[in-house]
Amino acid sequence: MAGLDGGGEPDAGARPGSPDRSDPVADGVPDRADLVKRTARLAALLLALVLAVIIVIATVVLRGPPSKQDLMRDAHLIGKRELLIGVKDDQPGISLLDRSTGTFSGFDIDIARMVAADLGFRPNEVRFLAIESEDRAKMQARTDDGRFVTVDLVIATYSVTDEREKLDGVTFSAPYLRTEQSVVTRADFVGAVDTLQDLRGRKTCSLSTATSESAASLAGVDLISKKRISECVDALLRRDVEAVTTDAAILAGFVAQHPDKLRHHDIGLDAREAWGINTGDNEALRDLVNLSLHTSLTDPRDRRWEDAFDRHLRPEQAVNLPQQVAVDQQPGVEKVEVRRWPWETVAFPPGTPGRPPIR
Repeated sequence: MAGLDGGGEPDAGARPGSPDRSDPVADGVPDRADLVKRTARLAALLLALVLAVIIVIATVVLRGPPSKQDLMRDAHLIGKRELLIGVKDDQPGISLLDRSTGTFSGFDIDIARMVAADLGFRPNEVRFLAIESEDRAKMQARTDDGRFVTVDLVIATYSVTDEREKLDGVTFSAPYLRTEQSVVTRADFVGAVDTLQDLRGRKTCSLSTATSESAASLAGVDLISKKRISECVDALLRRDVEAVTTDAAILAGFVAQHPDKLRHHDIGLDAREAWGINTGDNEALRDLVNLSLHTSLTDPRDRRWEDAFDRHLRPEQAVNLPQQVAVDQQPGVEKVEVRRWPWETVAFPPGTPGRPPIR
């Protein structure tokens, strides 16, 4: 009969339809031993995950490249409130000081601002100081009151050469502009200037530390050296000299200022002048500068270099023919290996508008 057990007696402790409470699974409550086992397995899994993360982090940190923050620390930029940059002050189109306003402008200035921004410095935290050619290796620029101070960067039409790279206190970045040596004469100069040999015996002015000076000396010109290229151009306009020779990108700005008085000549030299940024003995800062140049070169959204060229150098080309002012493509930059966590790349890929400065 229903409700009777196998012996025919009713089960006094059972209700019709109620679970058997002697079975720990029947009412959904695991026994204590099963709970302990599950907890142990979960703890072991979590421990394995933590150990794996620790091993990955340790491997990346100890064996991987430095992070941007590591480079910032090694470059002594952490907590730095002002970036000092040595620049030229007398070269139109490249780096020119407006003495009425105290502001600098030109291609080199735009490149300096680009690099400074990528180092985490705001425009009001960047200070430009005039630097002479002979002081670029020493990183010594002048303040407004005539004092010499050590700058953090030199961005001053400084051509990268094997001889200069051997100098104490000179560490070049990758090149940021390619140009070549050329010659400027007065517009009424009689004769062709196709090579430096065409100036043999003629008074020709150049900078005392310029790479073009040695080439002119070898060509047998009557070389006159000045400390500032603007002094050479002034001497040419006064007819104290017959020609000026240095990098085409430098001379192009003066020709653009005086298109009716000056003429640019292509002298057909194969050697290229590649301008680099001197970071002194600071190799970590050199790597950070190269990181900025590499981002500018490879990020299609980053047009700061192209905008600087279009703003300052391209407009000069028409009045400087047949001489090319400069190559209108940024030189190649070897990639700088830095440690970047995956979430950094996803959250702030290079060139992202509003990306926080690395400092």
